[in-house]
Amino acid sequence: MIDKILLKQVVEKSLEGTGLMLIDLTVNSSNEICVELDSADGVDIDSCARLTRVIEEAFDRDVEDYQLEVGSSGLTSPFKVHAQYAWNIGHDVEVLTRDGRKLHGVLSAVEDGAPLDTDVRFTIEVPVKVKEPGVKKPVIKQEAVNLNSGECKYVRCDLKF
Repeated sequence: MIDKILLKQVVEKSLEGTGLMLIDLTVNSSNEICVELDSADGVDIDSCARLTRVIEEAFDRDVEDYQLEVGSSGLTSPFKVHAQYAWNIGHDVEVLTRDGRKLHGVLSAVEDGAPLDTDVRFTIEVPVKVKEPGVKKPVIKQEAVNLNSGECKYVRCDLKF
């Protein structure tokens, strides 16, 4: 089986100075490797191809056969680390809380933390209908909702087509 620790070291060394970040790396018992990358500017196919070549040079398929997938975390993938929250401040997000609420709003703040922290406190601004005295129609106002990533099943970019 592929040594996951060595693989992670190879990937992280290859990503130094590129602006790319390793978001997730999995190796299962069938030697299926999945490397998930992200950056503030997105991930292009050339970066994935370059990393694929680096991994293939470091791990000879003739010695140990494996399946390799290198890709970006994707626009609709859930955020996994602090950096992804920070990169998306000001963007529309969709949040599904553990108690079943689905919130759509703008990610307005993220508490400080290390880029790879998975426990993230953040604030989203959600539209709320408010009936003001003397006004016939409800008014839409923004309300801040403070959450912790542990309270959520997922947080991801909210793409409206």
